[in-house]
Amino acid sequence: MAQRTQWEFLDDRGRLASAPHTPSRLVTYIQAGAALFDQGLLPAGLFGSAHDGAGPDPVKAGDLPLDGVPYLGSGPGVDGDTVLAAGPDLVVAVTYGSDQVYGLDPDTAKYLEERVPLVVLDVGQGRSLDEVRDRFGALARSLGADPEPPAGPALAAARARLRAAADKAVGARVLALSPAGPDSVHIARPDAWPDLRALCRYGVGTAAPEPGAGVNWSTTDWAAARRLEPDVVLADVRSNAFPLERLCGVADWDVIESRARLLPWNPELPPSAAAHARFFDAVAEALEAAEPSS
Repeated sequence: MAQRTQWEFLDDRGRLASAPHTPSRLVTYIQAGAALFDQGLLPAGLFGSAHDGAGPDPVKAGDLPLDGVPYLGSGPGVDGDTVLAAGPDLVVAVTYGSDQVYGLDPDTAKYLEERVPLVVLDVGQGRSLDEVRDRFGALARSLGADPEPPAGPALAAARARLRAAADKAVGARVLALSPAGPDSVHIARPDAWPDLRALCRYGVGTAAPEPGAGVNWSTTDWAAARRLEPDVVLADVRSNAFPLERLCGVADWDVIESRARLLPWNPELPPSAAAHARFFDAVAEALEAAEPSS
């Protein structure tokens, strides 16, 4: 019998996860699972964050076949023994620039890490979009995925298209936001989000809120969003965001909607070539159709 080789992976907390063989049953945070599935790895279970409900958020899931992957809970509702009952030999989670495991109660994360290898990858503002994607690619390859992501050529083409669209749409402004209700909105600070910084890298003009409280978001009213005069709006459509259709009749939103191209936005974009290519293509298409403000 061939001798088993030991598997090791150094995660973004600087912790070494190891196993006597290459893990094949992964329980993952839903964003991580979507990224790994794009590289050919189907999770054995998923969990969400405290923002999620009793079922998986399809917006976060990418191409994951949600009817074929058990959902094990979200945030404080994730039970360590329930996760272990799924038989994982690896848990994959994300963090936003700290040692804290996003989507799991700290005690639950500790309980799991004492019993099964845990890999945590940083998707926060300290990483570029390319760096986040490369880290998930490295993990996927260590788990046996194809060294060359199948969507690599599509990503290269989408980058080129986005740059060309940005060059032609000089003066166009892209605004990313998350509706909070009829009276308030969270406006994304572009420097805080790897995907929005990537847009800037390819020449896309972004609209930013005034400096103030909030690291990732500025929470304000719809009048402040209207005054930014966006030509393209990336609107958060995750299950925890206020539904866009319920904003009908909000005067400032109606002005925004009448003048801007609206794109559904997932702030927890799966870190994969396929997901990034789709994102760049969608923004490029909106810029191609937009009429920049004077």
